[in-house]
Amino acid sequence: MSRMIFINLPVADLKASTAFYEAAGATRNPTFSDETAACMVFSETIFVMLLTHEKFASFTSRPIGDRSTVHALLCLSCDSRADVEAQLAAAVSAGGRPDPTPVQDHGFMYGRSFEDLDGHIWEIMWMDPAVAGADGGMNADAA
Repeated sequence: MSRMIFINLPVADLKASTAFYEAAGATRNPTFSDETAACMVFSETIFVMLLTHEKFASFTSRPIGDRSTVHALLCLSCDSRADVEAQLAAAVSAGGRPDPTPVQDHGFMYGRSFEDLDGHIWEIMWMDPAVAGADGGMNADAA
């Protein structure tokens, strides 16, 4: 079985955030969604759990950060440079802010970013499969 990732994000307005992520390309899984959470599916292995602040706070004793802080940069891969641009356009048309981090264009790798309604930063990138290799370019010994 492939490993899966569940990213848990606190959101101020669950309904608005659900609509944002649907417009940005995710699908809502109703089985794992209710009035306090929405399970947004990007692929068979990538899930984003949008949680109301109250629900999110039930999992941690630490305070929820505000838009002025960054605790993580989330990154999704795309199949092409054009897909990067399409993902960015969809997020921006849904109310996201484009390019909170610098655009990256290294020829073999291209990336843009957007900020969602709660200030979470998503990087979207494409990497040339010929350069990335079978391991997605993650083998440190390949350099």
